[in-house]
Amino acid sequence: MYLIIRALDAAPPGSQAVEVVERKGLGHPDTLCDAIAEHASVALCHYYRDHFGTVLHHNVDKVLLCGGAARVAFGGGEILEPIEVYLAGRATREYGGARIPVHDIVIEACREVLRRTLPELDVEHDTRVISRLRPGSADLAGLFVRGGSVGPLANDTSCGAGFAPLTDLERVVLEVERELNGGDCKRAHPEIGADAKVMGVRRGARIALTIGCAFVARFVRDANDYVEKKDLARTLALEAARRVTALGVDAVVNAADDVASGSVFITVTGTSAESGDDGEVGRGNRTCGLITPYRPMTLEAAAGKNPVSHVGKLYNLAASRIAGSIAAEVPDVSDATCVLVSEIGRAISDPLVADVRVGGEAGGPSAATQRLVTERVRGELAGLAALREAVLEERAPVF
Repeated sequence: MYLIIRALDAAPPGSQAVEVVERKGLGHPDTLCDAIAEHASVALCHYYRDHFGTVLHHNVDKVLLCGGAARVAFGGGEILEPIEVYLAGRATREYGGARIPVHDIVIEACREVLRRTLPELDVEHDTRVISRLRPGSADLAGLFVRGGSVGPLANDTSCGAGFAPLTDLERVVLEVERELNGGDCKRAHPEIGADAKVMGVRRGARIALTIGCAFVARFVRDANDYVEKKDLARTLALEAARRVTALGVDAVVNAADDVASGSVFITVTGTSAESGDDGEVGRGNRTCGLITPYRPMTLEAAAGKNPVSHVGKLYNLAASRIAGSIAAEVPDVSDATCVLVSEIGRAISDPLVADVRVGGEAGGPSAATQRLVTERVRGELAGLAALREAVLEERAPVF
């Protein structure tokens, strides 16, 4: 591994004049695709382990959601054309002479995500799930099991990026979406749908949030009730934001509404996927849960990639952990970023390049800081097996 440790070459986003951060909520079509891909991968992993004692080669990171059609009005509505979900990718379908029901596994995993996320959706009646998984190429399948004593080998040449700590704006955007999609909020306010997208902009010491929130029509009586419930959603968002920042915060919910003409964001199921939008894996939140154009990040679609050897997943998660560990535990370091680069066929515990940048020390990182940073990098890379288990237990969210 070529490890370079150097000073940050720019002020962290939180200290710049302007900052932009976004999160697509759990019911957004893109996030639904990420969740489906990841849960399908986890389901395959568990089946492979339960039946064969090991995780077999797979990558199910290509999911496309084609939105349906709906008729909606205050008080209710109906789905006219189903939501279609196409699952594509590669998976081992036979091992040791035994056939593996990969299509059944991933289709049920998809339905589990939809039931859990969209309780208003009749999954059996109003969705259609199509699996197009195929076996992987012989060379990649062989590479998957070839690591031996050095451990898993990278099955791609790619990179991952991470940063820490979160800025005020990043914490606010995460907290607001989690509040609107939290269990307590859903029980108390079932009209707030799962498709809640938060765009945050900080100008100096003030944060402005633009929130797109799909309301569930059967819980909204009329236009006046809609306005009241939209105001309540704004209040909940502001309360959540102020729990994590002392900066000034304002919010607008469903900015495109024209209440007088009846043009408002109400849905049958709580997601725009029923008629207004489509989705695809990798178009939304990065592994940190956010879209952060002022931060180092990659275009890798982490969800659905196998957690054994695919650096597109593992290096993004590991880079975030490395940066977090450095920022939290290394004295005099205020901010950290990490970029890990793989080389296909190389041990995943030994990246081709690890580029760590730290802020907080005038003149760049000291020798003592560099020693501590090196320890954190090597420690996290040595712990990739534990990270894999966290992924399999769905304790390491990737979207």
